[in-house]
Amino acid sequence: MKNFALIGAAGYIAPRHLKAIKDTNNNLIAALDKFDSVGVMDSYFPKADFFVEFERFDRHIEKIKRQGVKLDYVSICTPNYLHDAHIRMALRSGADAICEKPLVLNPWNVDALQDIEKESGQKINTILQLRLHPSIIALKEKVESENRNTKYEVDLTYITSRGRWYDISWKGDESKSGGIATNIGIHFYDMLSWIFGDVQENHVHLKGKTKSAGYLEFEKARVRWFLSIDENDLPKEVKESGQRTFRSITINDEELEFSNGFTDLHTVSYKEILKGKGFGLEEAKNSINLVHDIRNKTQVNSGEKHPFLKK
Repeated sequence: MKNFALIGAAGYIAPRHLKAIKDTNNNLIAALDKFDSVGVMDSYFPKADFFVEFERFDRHIEKIKRQGVKLDYVSICTPNYLHDAHIRMALRSGADAICEKPLVLNPWNVDALQDIEKESGQKINTILQLRLHPSIIALKEKVESENRNTKYEVDLTYITSRGRWYDISWKGDESKSGGIATNIGIHFYDMLSWIFGDVQENHVHLKGKTKSAGYLEFEKARVRWFLSIDENDLPKEVKESGQRTFRSITINDEELEFSNGFTDLHTVSYKEILKGKGFGLEEAKNSINLVHDIRNKTQVNSGEKHPFLKK
């Protein structure tokens, strides 16, 4: 049984990490969040120590270490801009890190963490759960086996409606979240580069606080993408059905069905990490480079535009 600490216990994604720790028969010994709405912990680890101040949490971790308690992993579910600092804290404590995506916001942060990883002898893991989804694995195997002479034509559309709170929260601050493409798109970009190879072209057609769109060309695919948190972008039939999320990936006009199978992917990720087969800094690099480039590009008209921009 491994000992875990968790930073960001009140966050949206924290319950998936709590469940994964429990499902893999491990123990949570301490948790941190500046917000104290963490009643969810009662369903998993009611005996875990809880802190609302980082300094007291850090001191507690140091104290139990001196008492001979081995902290094996620190799970990080905090706002994107804090990931780098919390990963460093985990490694400094003698633990491996398990961090939500995006692992960090900038490519140079990855380089610095690689040095710290080597110095500490600890491992940094990130959650790239789409790489573990059966439908995505099957698509990768298909692409590798077909060995086509022409590139696949891909349309990626992801609209996940968010209320007014979003802009007030850290997610609405690009310096903290990385913006729309980083915050809600990075797992898709990771998936695309994992399946279709290195990026050869990158054009941004729309960059705003609530939506972003562009064109990417990979070694094996041409991709038109559109990401939005604006419910007005939802297709009419989706709105009428009362749904607030629309997710679609078409490959050569054929829909990729991957709506199901998400529930336990964090647990699957943890199982792989515990076996020493987690995704690390090298695996995270491509998507971090890509979203950084998207964030810093100016809007252009070159490259094929997503159909939603033509409406």
